Amino acid sequence: MKKTFLFIAAALMMVSCAEQENLRHPKYAYDATIYELNTRQATPEGTFAAAEGLLPTLKENGIDIIWVMPCQPIGVITRKGTLGSYYSIIDYCAINPEFGTRADFEHFLKEAHKMGFKVILDWVANHTAPDSEWTQNEGWHYRDSLGNLMVQYDWTDISKLDYHNQDMRNEMLKAMHWWMDSIGIDGFRCDVAGEVPTDFWNWAMDDLRLTHPDMFTLAEDEDKADELTERAFDMYYGWTLHHIMNEVAQGKQGVEDLWNYFAKADTTVRPEAIRMNFISNHDENSWNGTEFERMGDAAELFAAFCYIVPGMPMIYTGQLSGNHHRLEFFEKDLIDTDEAYAQADLYKQLNELRARNKALFSPEVGAPMERIACDNDAIFACKRSKAGKGYTNTVIAVMNMSGENQNVTLETGETFELAPWEYEIIEN
Repeated sequence: MKKTFLFIAAALMMVSCAEQENLRHPKYAYDATIYELNTRQATPEGTFAAAEGLLPTLKENGIDIIWVMPCQPIGVITRKGTLGSYYSIIDYCAINPEFGTRADFEHFLKEAHKMGFKVILDWVANHTAPDSEWTQNEGWHYRDSLGNLMVQYDWTDISKLDYHNQDMRNEMLKAMHWWMDSIGIDGFRCDVAGEVPTDFWNWAMDDLRLTHPDMFTLAEDEDKADELTERAFDMYYGWTLHHIMNEVAQGKQGVEDLWNYFAKADTTVRPEAIRMNFISNHDENSWNGTEFERMGDAAELFAAFCYIVPGMPMIYTGQLSGNHHRLEFFEKDLIDTDEAYAQADLYKQLNELRARNKALFSPEVGAPMERIACDNDAIFACKRSKAGKGYTNTVIAVMNMSGENQNVTLETGETFELAPWEYEIIEN
């Protein structure tokens, strides 16, 4: 396996986010890394009690926000597989017995908070299970001309909610309040957020922030990112960037395609919105393959890339321990622990890199990314530089985005010899 180079050119005095007032997002979000917890597959037991044992490792690694996949009871009558989809919810205000009890979740949450984590819950507002009690309420779901509940795509285990109905909206907000007010979570990752009317999200999040001003919100959407992040959401999915990374790793796109993406994103999404950068998640792993399948030898480079470019990096369950197989979505399928693939040390280094370099923080606190011209079109070279009262912080990355050895000279005169998919990160 190739080496990762992290050169620290000078000691850096950390500067608090407090020096900047009127921040759009919670202060803890600016230097945070988010971790997606797949409770079912993370431990042999697949419970919150067992997942609690993972918290010290996540803390040591440098994780800040834990996103818990849906943990409510799953519908039965059209269930897929043996255990069903986390996203086919039968009761919003209950805990799936597969994962334990309410007391188990609350204990997990209490321990997480004691260690300094923020915990957000995956929220499924677009649909319910077809056997949810909500389907008994007239006008709460879409129905066809024969009165049958309607599904979307190939999601045959769900029924789409109708947001024309104010009573349903009120109950949805009530359920979200239950999780924040009674259970004590810190926010939501909202599933297929673009399929739910933005005016609902604006209304609901405004209401929730009256009593929880530091809540953190993530929208699973990119097409409507500018609209969704205007009021309701702090962060959106960098789906397009993720797909380009896959294509570059496979030799189907190149460095110029990445720069074209950033140029477009700078004009289509509001600058204070946080993009979530990732090389894997529950959908990609199960349906399109692990990062090792999709990216091969480039997986480590693109893991680092997610920390260098503007946004917040995300780590999925199994990425630290070396999971290298596609996890079954509707069945129990424990992650692998394989030292040959494990990247815990890499992510710990990257999380430390992010924490000590304010230039790499998320918008609005972090620095914009500047392109460094060079004489090799296989090289992605960039700089992020942040100046403040009494400090200047600069991070430079030089990345070989090819499977061949490359020599490169930057416009600044520095030269590098990089092995396939090798990179250097220089801090000043």
